[in-house]
Amino acid sequence: MSQQRFEEPIPRRDFLGKAAFGSLFLSIGTALLGILRLPKPGVFPESATRFKIGFPDEFPPDTHRKIDRRDVWIFRDSLGFFAVSAVCTHLGCIVNEDAKRNGFICPCHGTKFDAAGKVLAGPAPRGLDWLELSLAADGSLMVDTGQSVSAGSRFSV
Repeated sequence: MSQQRFEEPIPRRDFLGKAAFGSLFLSIGTALLGILRLPKPGVFPESATRFKIGFPDEFPPDTHRKIDRRDVWIFRDSLGFFAVSAVCTHLGCIVNEDAKRNGFICPCHGTKFDAAGKVLAGPAPRGLDWLELSLAADGSLMVDTGQSVSAGSRFSV
């Protein structure tokens, strides 16, 4: 009783036929995945950088207020309004108010900023960004987090 030591190789025509069917099923599967993914957007729209914060009368002189959902501090002094970003320029943490020093402090890495956003101590490479303010058509104030202005500039109504 002798056993064959090696199996006979698959004929070339059979191999090419199986490879063709495999490629067909693979391409159909890939196309179906693409079709199923089609209704979902590939790129999600970013939130708008311009938003309304309220009417000027809602901000008494010599006060400040944080717009929590937008991470912006709004100030009003005798010269006008200004907006300072609450995003630390070191690693993007959200700064908190430091009432005893009249400024801001990064809770993660300890950078200290004065009330105008200038760096007093810590690892942040520059001060907090001052943001552009404008007046909307209905008379409310608008902040644009996509546009920085020079520190010290005010918006007067």
